[in-house]
Amino acid sequence: MSRRARLGVLGIAGVVAAAAIAVWAALAAGPSTSGAKAVNPFAGVNFISACRFSHEATDDPIVYPGQPGKSHDHTFVGNTSTDANSTLDSLRAAGTTCQRPADKAGYWMPTLIVDGQAVMPAGATIYYRRNTLARVHAFPAGFKMIAGDSKATTPQDRRITFWNCGVESGMPPSDTPPACPDGRGEGLRLHVNFPSCWDGRSTDSADHKSHVAYPTAGVCPADHPVAVPVITLIYRYPVSGDHEFALSSGGVYSAHADFFNAWNQGRLTQLVNFCLNGLRHCARF
Repeated sequence: MSRRARLGVLGIAGVVAAAAIAVWAALAAGPSTSGAKAVNPFAGVNFISACRFSHEATDDPIVYPGQPGKSHDHTFVGNTSTDANSTLDSLRAAGTTCQRPADKAGYWMPTLIVDGQAVMPAGATIYYRRNTLARVHAFPAGFKMIAGDSKATTPQDRRITFWNCGVESGMPPSDTPPACPDGRGEGLRLHVNFPSCWDGRSTDSADHKSHVAYPTAGVCPADHPVAVPVITLIYRYPVSGDHEFALSSGGVYSAHADFFNAWNQGRLTQLVNFCLNGLRHCARF
């Protein structure tokens, strides 16, 4: 295909995407008398970072910086050096288990306990998606946030966290770990979705949550006006069947996750603009 033809195709795709966004925005703005449902035009707009398990430790550089051993046990993927003393500089100087070399961010969740024994994830799939009408901005360097509630004793909103056995199993999302069928899919999975609206000022906050918020119908709240990617962190565990499950933070309802941005900033910005603002699904590399 010639360059002119490629540009023509991209131009048509842009017009179609713009029209879809306009329809979604109109439907999301209020009730429809036609009975039409708002179809999210950003479904499938993402880029993926696939990361192997790195290490476990009773450290949390966001909640307990400089206090090794103070936290409940965490399971880390991505940056290979994440510990209680991690800084942006130390993370950027270290290695990564992610297939994208530019992704040196730290990601962690509470450790899964199965029948009284700690189980490490087989790996993690990390989606960076767009779910806002406004253009998305890359997280600033050193940005930190937490999603989910480590003290929850009842089911959390499934828009934030849930368990399942993967799409291949045909089993729906669940508030508790399901008994995953052996040999189907990739075993048990824990999903955590992060907020995607930012106050535009703070790279962290006292509770590590107040500087971010979740959008409503693709629109960020006025006090958090800057759209950022929605990160979906999915841990995959080599576990099937029925067991006694817990998390190191408490019961199975206490799922939560942490993100510490140490990406190569230029590469992150490039991916956000090309994939998310360009309304594209990008491969893992």
